[in-house]
Amino acid sequence: MAGYRELFDASIEDARTFWAQAARAVTWIRAPHTVLDDTNPPFYRWFPDGEMNTCANALDRHVAGRQDAGQERSDSGNQRERSDSGEQWGGRGEQTALIYDSPLAGTMRTYTYRQLLDETSRFAGVLRGLGVGRGDRVVIYMPMVPEAVIAMLASARLGAVHSVVFGGFAAHELAARIDDARPAVVVSASCGIEPTRVIDYKTMIDNALDLAEHTTPACVILQRDQAPCELKAGRDVSWTDAMADAHPVDPVPVAATDPLYVLYTSGTTGKPKGIVRDNGGHAVALLWTMRHIYDIEPGDVYWAASDVGWVVGHSYIVYGPLLLGATTVLYEGKPVGTPDAGAFWRVVAEHGVKALFSAPTAMRAIKKEDPDAAHLARYDLSTLQYLFQAGERLDPGTYHWASEKLGIPVIDHWWQTETGWSIAAAPMGVEPMSVKPGSATVPMPGYDVHVLRPDGTECDAGEEGSICIKLPLPPGALPTLWGDDERYVASYLSAFPGYYLSGDGGYLDEDGYLFVMGRTDDVINVAGHRLSTGAIEAVLATHPAVAECAVIGVADAIKGQVPRGFVVLKSGASADGLVDELIAAVRDNIGAVANLKRVDVVSALPKTRSGKILRKTMRGIADGRDEPVPSTIEDVDVLEALTPILQS
Repeated sequence: MAGYRELFDASIEDARTFWAQAARAVTWIRAPHTVLDDTNPPFYRWFPDGEMNTCANALDRHVAGRQDAGQERSDSGNQRERSDSGEQWGGRGEQTALIYDSPLAGTMRTYTYRQLLDETSRFAGVLRGLGVGRGDRVVIYMPMVPEAVIAMLASARLGAVHSVVFGGFAAHELAARIDDARPAVVVSASCGIEPTRVIDYKTMIDNALDLAEHTTPACVILQRDQAPCELKAGRDVSWTDAMADAHPVDPVPVAATDPLYVLYTSGTTGKPKGIVRDNGGHAVALLWTMRHIYDIEPGDVYWAASDVGWVVGHSYIVYGPLLLGATTVLYEGKPVGTPDAGAFWRVVAEHGVKALFSAPTAMRAIKKEDPDAAHLARYDLSTLQYLFQAGERLDPGTYHWASEKLGIPVIDHWWQTETGWSIAAAPMGVEPMSVKPGSATVPMPGYDVHVLRPDGTECDAGEEGSICIKLPLPPGALPTLWGDDERYVASYLSAFPGYYLSGDGGYLDEDGYLFVMGRTDDVINVAGHRLSTGAIEAVLATHPAVAECAVIGVADAIKGQVPRGFVVLKSGASADGLVDELIAAVRDNIGAVANLKRVDVVSALPKTRSGKILRKTMRGIADGRDEPVPSTIEDVDVLEALTPILQS
């Protein structure tokens, strides 16, 4: 196999040849002859004349006998053209496809590829019976249960477009997404389960549908034993009852450029942005990443400890592992408290996980509760070869802790909802690259990364600027926003013409390693000096008593802005003398210009459900603004407890 540098250079110098080769891993109904349509920039399209079905690639081809693996049929039953990928698909019908592990529900069950195909094809029949067809939308508002995965795959099987909304989102946020997506069907459950409570989903669904202007004719509701609900006559359908009478349907051929899903992310205007993911480019990119970035082969066990409501759940709980023929873990639990800080290690040991993907906040939570990693000794982690981290910056302190305790490569990699897969990583399936603490390592093939100054000129090595990607983006990245091409251009492509603006700031060092320091609005201006709050956080996080931290810039009448630090202590750590030590460390490592004079020790930091610290919200409260509570917040009580400190 070619090394990283050869692969990267080939992807930039001849993108068409590179991605045409990668596309051979997809089972096409009609193989694409055109790899990239660049006739209408900045709206680039990959594999525009290809035809396939994502669900068939994730399920059917693994169940098929090897002699006919890779062959799909149209609804009329006529054999269609396919590409010869050289891949021996098929023969995996009895292999485990999905492991559902729920300490919250006290349930564990597995699905073979054949069982998952049966459930999915029959639920596709349910959706078809409710009027869902190619191009229609299906909103999925569910907890971490196998039925959520089945609903996603069933939508894809019909050529419908699914939009998963994180279970537990407030009614008005769900209503906004319903009005934008205009679904034919909503799929939900009676409740979700948290360590300390049961969340009533059905009431939120009912309230959202009352608030929404769009009328949704049907809702499919999964009844859970923890909190069954009443169904509304004439609209609500029981999942169990519908499946009892369902007939399986075949996969529907779709264009590679047809949308597979819409995933909403927060917008600066308050209106959520619908990130569009296409079918063909998405499948090509994810198949490439599973082998080349994560070093996963068919039959390996892969666990992304995320949620299907987030992009990580889409890419690496559902589609990536199943497209490859791996076994994926669906975990309904927490890193701590279900029941203890050894929860992740139990899952790895019991299911033989090869690669674990989590957010740094999960590792920080485990480190806080179990700083000496005593729970590790209870489990056999011999199968675990990699720990991948993404979601927000992996601070060097947590990197060193995880590396030391696990004794395996710990890889920080950086990507976004918009890109769908890694912009920068260490491609472990290509070559074992050395890792630099604090760096997301190197740009991945297809991502021509540049760090730019405000005037558009290139930053020098080590100089911080706006991280941008030269167009076109590679397959799998967003081609546009749902129903709003103008907003797509204005949000991402207008600041630096010819480039995608990531919204993150950072720098490339002399070795080409990328350091992502945080959102560009997390760069503060202290008396004319531009400083990254991420750089200050990196210093605070190195203190042995600190479990996690956040730094925000607050308004100052004299200096314009000054930093304020917030730290959470490790279990059993003392705060005596800590603040003075932290302030001195920042002065020694960054300089007096940082002007850090206040650090508060707090019990917890407010976060989104995906683990990102709500720095923007904290900054707004500290500056005296009436800051709305984000819909994505994990625990509003944490923010409420912190508010008086921020305002002081």
